[in-house]
Amino acid sequence: MKTRLAILIAFLMPLGLLAQDNSTNQIDTTSNNQSGYRDYTAAVLWQQHAGEYRALAFQAYNFAKISLLERLKQAGKDKKYCVVVDVDETVLDNSPLQGYEITQGRTFDPKDWSDWTGKGIADTVPGALSFLKFAAEHQVETFYVTNRDTSEMKGTLYNLKTLGFPNADKAHILLKSSTSDKEPRRQQILENYHILLLCGDNLSDFSNIFYRSGKNTIEQVNAAQAEFGTHFIVLPNPMYGDWEKQFYKEGKPTEAIKAAERLKGLKTY
Repeated sequence: MKTRLAILIAFLMPLGLLAQDNSTNQIDTTSNNQSGYRDYTAAVLWQQHAGEYRALAFQAYNFAKISLLERLKQAGKDKKYCVVVDVDETVLDNSPLQGYEITQGRTFDPKDWSDWTGKGIADTVPGALSFLKFAAEHQVETFYVTNRDTSEMKGTLYNLKTLGFPNADKAHILLKSSTSDKEPRRQQILENYHILLLCGDNLSDFSNIFYRSGKNTIEQVNAAQAEFGTHFIVLPNPMYGDWEKQFYKEGKPTEAIKAAERLKGLKTY
């Protein structure tokens, strides 16, 4: 009898251990498990180390130079000329901050962000400085329309000036004050300037037709396809952006819940 019992226990033990292992591999969507931050590791590494990232950035700004010359030929003479650029991941590379967040076990912390921008040590996005100097040589000013807070002006101004960006002054840096919507700031610029090109890593850097309630962004991009490369210059940013919000529900989901929702969003076969 004892022999049979021992055999039965030996047979059932692996199944019990397997069940335990499977349970520990499941994403805990009810706790404050922060493991979701590691989902971003490859994206940050790609931006920091991939030759393809640099190539895409150079490609975007090479197109920008060609398109700027074409749009100058067509622009009216009644106003001054400018280009509008976003700052983060468009002219300044914040991947070191994103890398730091991962090593600290989180995806984003407002205090860390404020500390980082205050240092003013971000490097340039490849091709950005060359393009904006090219624009300045053709009497085209640059406006930096960014959703950095007004409290970040000092660090932002220092960073752009140190790197030698043109028009790095308070008159040309339009930060977020009351709203993250950039359209009012674009309209403010249009009062005195022809905006020849807009450069950004997020579709909201170009127009409010993207990422708005009731609109299908993919359809809007398809409809505006002729604008990309000629009027809208898009920079690669795999690390963050409005595109990710479509996967999350309202409220403040934990990193574990976000990780689970990202898995659900994958296309498979």
